[in-house]
Amino acid sequence: MTFTRQRLLLLIALFCFAAVGLALLSQHVFDMPPCAWCVLQRLVFVVIGVVSLIGALAPALARLGAALASLLALCGMAAALYQYTVAANMLSCDQTFADRFMTGTGLESALPWVFGIYATCMDAVVSVLGIEYALWSLALFVILFLMALPVALGRVAR
Repeated sequence: MTFTRQRLLLLIALFCFAAVGLALLSQHVFDMPPCAWCVLQRLVFVVIGVVSLIGALAPALARLGAALASLLALCGMAAALYQYTVAANMLSCDQTFADRFMTGTGLESALPWVFGIYATCMDAVVSVLGIEYALWSLALFVILFLMALPVALGRVAR
């Protein structure tokens, strides 16, 4: 099977929306409350999913959508890495970039079931299959970057 721009962008969107769905399932069914850095990464996944979906549905915007997805994936990598190396060791995420950004956008109060901050970073450290959530998120951002970059550079067939 050959991957076209459209298929890759649709797959990126699917991965992103599935990641947010799994995070919401973890939060609401398995009682794993998110921290500020968790919900910031959710937002990045949602935005990557949306720009990838737009790029897939509007071929003239495919390369632009993929370029934005690549840049956002880099931002997501930075957020996941920061969460894993720094924030997870902090007693509180209050007034960190993620906390200020999420509350400043109003998303935390507008959509609390998706973007509500309900735990400190230290309390939100959770492992799945022996690997912390932040590392799963980091891995997915790397995969998304590697999928989007060839599309952005025009190295994938239309």
